[in-house]
Amino acid sequence: MEHVTFTPRGVCSRQIDFDLEDGKVYNVRFIGGCNGNLKAISKLVEGKEASEIASILKGNDCGGRKTSCADQFSRALEESLG
Repeated sequence: MEHVTFTPRGVCSRQIDFDLEDGKVYNVRFIGGCNGNLKAISKLVEGKEASEIASILKGNDCGGRKTSCADQFSRALEESLG
């Protein structure tokens, strides 16, 4: 299992941590940001395919920032998958 720590940009969360094993995502944790929403995302993606999660969340916008915590998570997943 590979542990990943990602520093998002342009959003409220300061860090995203997750584990990646056989292309699946586990133990997602956002530091900072909208606590309830990000906990919900973490629960919804547990054990799911990283590539599928990345394609679903990519481009999600928050408040006109052209990114969001979910979008930054998709970028972290894409980087981790290579």
